[in-house]
Amino acid sequence: MTSTSTSTGGSPLSPTARTTVTRGRNRAVVDRAALHALLADALVAHLGVVLDGHPLVLSAAYAFDPAGPDRDGTLYLHGSVAARWLRASGAATVCVTVTQLDGLVVGRSAFHHSMNYRSAVVIGLARPVVDPAEKDRALAMVVDHMLPERSATLRASTRKELAATAVLAVSLHEASVKERAGGPGDEPEDVAAGTWGGHIPLRVVAGAPVPDEDARGAVPPDVTARAVRMAPGGPAASRPGAR
Repeated sequence: MTSTSTSTGGSPLSPTARTTVTRGRNRAVVDRAALHALLADALVAHLGVVLDGHPLVLSAAYAFDPAGPDRDGTLYLHGSVAARWLRASGAATVCVTVTQLDGLVVGRSAFHHSMNYRSAVVIGLARPVVDPAEKDRALAMVVDHMLPERSATLRASTRKELAATAVLAVSLHEASVKERAGGPGDEPEDVAAGTWGGHIPLRVVAGAPVPDEDARGAVPPDVTARAVRMAPGGPAASRPGAR
């Protein structure tokens, strides 16, 4: 995967020294649209922060807003107010990563086995979201990231629920993206030897929604739509590189 040279708005990717790709530059992407596409496809982010003098990396649900209040857009991370890692992240510099595994690369030698992937690194000062309107919107976006249009069908969050939930915002300005696609980069002599090489595409697919024992009525349209989109052969599952 070679680097692109255009951007669809905002700053180009890798705008600072700490987000500049130094190894595998041929896989670096500078088009900010690639970052947005990856964040739209993925479902889990990993946040790294220093806690009690040592690094800690934990998974988190997230959403993103390309037109958010932070420079070049906002990444929102959701968690419990009781989580020490989330409290430690407030007003601290954090590193957030998102990765989609798109395939296993089968090389003709151990050295040339690899993986096809899309990955993003976002570095920035985490901002605790305290404004009620922004927090409510961010939480709705996290729900809608998992199930588009779901938040509009739900009751309003209670004061107790909002008080128990924390949201962090991180600017999308300092970010980098790398991608790999295709087969192995084998040595000519290994290819000539006739050993098989190629890659195995991978994707995440959804099964049919399973109602809990207290569910009533038909599966709601927003749930059905998400399941259909991610089902084998569905629009998202069939898209090249989709997860």
